[in-house]
Amino acid sequence: MSVKVLGISSSPRVEGNSDLLLRAALEGAASAGGRTEYVNLHDYSFAPCRACDACWQTGACRWQDDYQELYTKLVDTDRLIFATGIQFMGVCAQGKTLIDRCQCLWARTHVLKQPISSEDERDRRGMAIAVGGSRSEKMFDAVRMTMHYFFDALQMKHSYNFFVNQMDAKGAIMEHPTALSEARRLGGLLVSEPQAPDRAVDVELF
Repeated sequence: MSVKVLGISSSPRVEGNSDLLLRAALEGAASAGGRTEYVNLHDYSFAPCRACDACWQTGACRWQDDYQELYTKLVDTDRLIFATGIQFMGVCAQGKTLIDRCQCLWARTHVLKQPISSEDERDRRGMAIAVGGSRSEKMFDAVRMTMHYFFDALQMKHSYNFFVNQMDAKGAIMEHPTALSEARRLGGLLVSEPQAPDRAVDVELF
């Protein structure tokens, strides 16, 4: 059975730099035999987490909106590639709203101690893509930490971080000499590697 690969684009700029890198990564995953799906959060309407803690009893979110569809996709996939632009040194608002709504999956993992998948020993892996315009050496620190704990709540091994710095204008990534090909390479590895890396591999370009 082919590996399911879900790509989530969270940037407010459609066809912005992180979105273009995500599409390239999904091309790489498909070329390695993955069955890919692209999701853009622009197409969904969902509210922030209300911290009602109902999920601590059920492992599911009680509030009904488009998050329910995203929840199903997140639970069903084998690989997740999550792409974000950097805003105020962190995950953009659209992406962080989705991550916060996954508090129910955190509860399922850490409170209820339930498996995300009904399949025993399912191999689930995650990759983060982030692009920002700052020259700061610490620009990706918050994203790295957020994605680590997000993948943990999803019971995924955090396999790769692909970060591109000093890239601000929309579409500028198309002029980068290696960024798109590197995204394709990492997307392919996410599918084809027999085992996930012991810890997340960082690839950062300038």
